[in-house]
Amino acid sequence: MLIVHVHIQVKPESVEAFKQATSANARESIKEPGIARFDFAQQQDDPTRFVLVEAYRTAEAPAAHKETKHYQTWRDAVAPMMAEPRSSVKFANLFPDDQNW
Repeated sequence: MLIVHVHIQVKPESVEAFKQATSANARESIKEPGIARFDFAQQQDDPTRFVLVEAYRTAEAPAAHKETKHYQTWRDAVAPMMAEPRSSVKFANLFPDDQNW
């Protein structure tokens, strides 16, 4: 299992539009067979900062996700909303093991 944390900061005037676009992407993403979990969180002390926590079942699943229409729609819609380029950190899952997902 691969877990990716995507860190995003958006322009203050784009917060609501970003939340709508990202919620729509998350709803579709969790339907993908390669995605075990897709969380979308907003930082409490800075509402312009968000994190996506994406749990992929296989090493190939992230590439498949990026080929979906909903991801591409999201990517293009939110690009002008970004206050800075998004960044990501990849993790290997240790617990629970893959069999519990």
